[in-house]
Amino acid sequence: MNTQEIHQKYGDPLYFFILKRVRDEAVAHDVFQNTFVKIHNNLDQLKDPQKVRSWVFQIARNEIIDLVASESKFVPQKRELKDKSDTQGMSPCCFNRFMEELPKNYKQTLQLVYVQGKKQQEAAEVLGLSLANVKAHIRRAKELLKTRFVTCCQYQLDASGKLVGEPDCAHCG
Repeated sequence: MNTQEIHQKYGDPLYFFILKRVRDEAVAHDVFQNTFVKIHNNLDQLKDPQKVRSWVFQIARNEIIDLVASESKFVPQKRELKDKSDTQGMSPCCFNRFMEELPKNYKQTLQLVYVQGKKQQEAAEVLGLSLANVKAHIRRAKELLKTRFVTCCQYQLDASGKLVGEPDCAHCG
């Protein structure tokens, strides 16, 4: 598959996937474009063409994480809700806080892999850990983050253990 074929097949669902998460058309457009630049530049790294859809959506997730990480520096730590629907901007604030609350070793591992975009093996070398330990740190950190999003932001877990629903960050604080 080439970039154009990927765009034709997954473009619309990918755009709406991004839009649902960032809730801003201009930002969604930017994330979408950045995602396709990375897809184009890294297409040769796709090892299994059968997994192109999950690969494409993972790139988009990473772009959203990068956006949240970069913008969370500018989101006020406390924000009053005007009404229940005014939750835009709360999840990045929560995400940033939840990341800061992680044990140092988990936080470092996630930052290397998901923020700096290092491969897990590279992160293992930087941290002086085995690949198995890095994978364990990531798994445990994700579980801690999921727990925080469920208890604080009122997300739900689907049958496969993934976060679903809309945030209700009125309980966070």
